[in-house]
Amino acid sequence: MAKVVRLRKAVPGTWQEAMQQYLCWKQAQGLRPITIKGHRDVIGQFFRKHPEAWDAAKLKQAVYAFMGEDIKPATYNIRRNYLRQFFAWCVKEGIFPENPLEGFKKRKDEGRVACLDADTLTRLLTLPDRKTFAGLRDYALICLTLDTGIRPKEAFSLLPSDVNLAALEVRVRADVSKTKSTRVLPISPHTAEAIRRLLSTRHPSWGQDVPVFCTELGTPLRNDTWGDRLEVYGKKLGVRIRPYDLRHSFATWFLRNGGNALALQRTLGHSTLEMTKRYVHLSQQDLREQHNLASPLMALLPRRSRVRKLR
Repeated sequence: MAKVVRLRKAVPGTWQEAMQQYLCWKQAQGLRPITIKGHRDVIGQFFRKHPEAWDAAKLKQAVYAFMGEDIKPATYNIRRNYLRQFFAWCVKEGIFPENPLEGFKKRKDEGRVACLDADTLTRLLTLPDRKTFAGLRDYALICLTLDTGIRPKEAFSLLPSDVNLAALEVRVRADVSKTKSTRVLPISPHTAEAIRRLLSTRHPSWGQDVPVFCTELGTPLRNDTWGDRLEVYGKKLGVRIRPYDLRHSFATWFLRNGGNALALQRTLGHSTLEMTKRYVHLSQQDLREQHNLASPLMALLPRRSRVRKLR
């Protein structure tokens, strides 16, 4: 009887080889380039800091040291997410006997939420020079973000075919949506008019593949470029403005003006309501106003007018 010889699965010889195989596997699953980059950055950072971790006997200690650094909750959660997935793949491939991050829980992260006040937003809308293509584009993009809370990269990916001015809506395609699901966002007539004017200035040679929000040369607008533009506007106003600040402002003002939290969740494109709560914060002034309106004691006691002292 012939003897059955079991072939051992070849494992990568270095962490660089393992990471490359892992990233190819992730890419085959349809992950976007920016997500692939996130995996590469975190895994690379870990092994460059702890090259000894490729030795299974020293892996746990290296992971504990890396995760135990004095870092923000958001950074901790990113490291945990990417490394846990990588080590789970390593276990499956027979590289490591166990996942050292199994059982590690996420840290509570309140997130950074910046809401620009009404006066700042009103003045911001007056700054773009709408006589130029770049200024008209900036104005339309600011209007769209304050009207829908669309993510910057989702806005940059909008094509003319994604805009329905007659129906007053824009479509965020699944292939560009962060959650990989299509969503349709209603827009106001003012935003629709701003986008219509922007589309009317497009160069005749630009086809339907050139995004709505592009440069004067018809190339895609980048997040750093948009950030630089907002930084210039912010300096004129004496306020720091970043791309996501407009999305945060939309979310906060949406609720302040009576919008529904579930509707906000769908508009922002969040998979859970818990994610939406990070954007839905009330300022101290909001809390004071709500307290004055809703406090039972305020309703029970007679209201008193403050007497101005006579000089």
